[in-house]
Amino acid sequence: MSTTPIVDLDAMLDTIQDWIDSGDLAAVVDAVAPTTPEQLTALFERLPLKQRAVVYRLLPKERSIDVFERLSPGLQSDLIRGLQDSEVASIFADLDPDDRVWLLDELPAAVTPRLLQGLSERERQLTADVLGYPKSSVGRRMTPEYVSTRAESTVADALRRVHARLDEAETVYTLPVLDGSRHVVGIVSLRDLLRANRETVVMNIMQPAQVVTAYKDAEVAARICTGMRLLAVPVVDKEARLVGMLTIDDAVKILELEETEDAARQGGVEPLRRPYFATPIHSLVSSRIVWLLVLAIGATLTVQVLSVFEATLEQVTVLALFVPLLIGTGGNTGNQAATTVTRALALGDVQPRDLGRVLSRELGVGVALGSLLGVLGGAITAAIYEPRIGLVIGFTLLAVCSMAATIGGIMPMVARALRVDPAVFSNPFITTFVDASGLVIYFLIARTVLQI
Repeated sequence: MSTTPIVDLDAMLDTIQDWIDSGDLAAVVDAVAPTTPEQLTALFERLPLKQRAVVYRLLPKERSIDVFERLSPGLQSDLIRGLQDSEVASIFADLDPDDRVWLLDELPAAVTPRLLQGLSERERQLTADVLGYPKSSVGRRMTPEYVSTRAESTVADALRRVHARLDEAETVYTLPVLDGSRHVVGIVSLRDLLRANRETVVMNIMQPAQVVTAYKDAEVAARICTGMRLLAVPVVDKEARLVGMLTIDDAVKILELEETEDAARQGGVEPLRRPYFATPIHSLVSSRIVWLLVLAIGATLTVQVLSVFEATLEQVTVLALFVPLLIGTGGNTGNQAATTVTRALALGDVQPRDLGRVLSRELGVGVALGSLLGVLGGAITAAIYEPRIGLVIGFTLLAVCSMAATIGGIMPMVARALRVDPAVFSNPFITTFVDASGLVIYFLIARTVLQI
């Protein structure tokens, strides 16, 4: 019984870098020979760009293609830039059409014609068909290499089609069933075909098909595929004719990239689109600096609010002690609401038309949270300072939490209605807005309660 060798990637990384620097490429070959594709992929994600290209050239052809397909689109594009034209052409030709499009979307547009020119006429046409759909659509992520069958065909005929296309089809486990006009009338699994009598007509064992149009958003289609636990979903054109299949592995890949992008933007950075250690320092800086500048400008609102209420602070200096607590609580409450609603939008649990229902729910949540925090915070403050200060803190926590939860909940909804990524209206923007408005609420309540 074979076992997967245990590899210390950090130690191998340092050793390989030393061998490449000294020109001992034979030692590199021996070192990577026993590694699994998963281990090699992890190694490539940590190697610098130039050394990554050297190691890739030393791999046998079959292993190199396997590793290349496992890399993220961003890393694939980096690796392509480090290889010679002949090597790039060979890699590109061995990819499936949909995987080629993933790669082309990461490369400069000027590179596309040159890469397509090196393909066979059939592969070039298949790739061009996928490239013809909008970037965010599922048509851009489907595979045009599939196996279909006719409703009136027998099981034996369908199995013959599967055997004939085993080497070129990306998936054979799910077969769309077509009528004479290439409309999808059902779907049949390879398991059902193998289990049925060879003379059985396909329409008698097929199941209803869940289809998506080629122009549907790729993330929505991917969630349909994964949510219904389907191995593949037929993709149809505007006339409902079959044009491709979205496979489960591509659906998972789409969702991983989308969720990584959303998580990054909610944290106030641009998505890296490649592993952390494979990202150059300048890319890390550029992914963060713009957002930091925007948020720094937004934070000037807080400074302006403090300057307006400077006289209030001079009369009751103790109020300044609670500013970090109040704006921090408000920002956190808004972020919680925004994250929850953004996730619900992504899963399809919430639609833009549900704005009113979300508004009322988040307002209720905010009031409940504010009441609990307000009673606790007010009681502690009253015990330490005086009852009137406790009242100010208690009422402010109630008002700020109610406002922050409401704003945090509806901003992603507004973004989706405006066809903007909800993650763009992310936590840092909500925090900045809540900081300024929360301070206004705080000082207005303080003036009213303290009579200043």
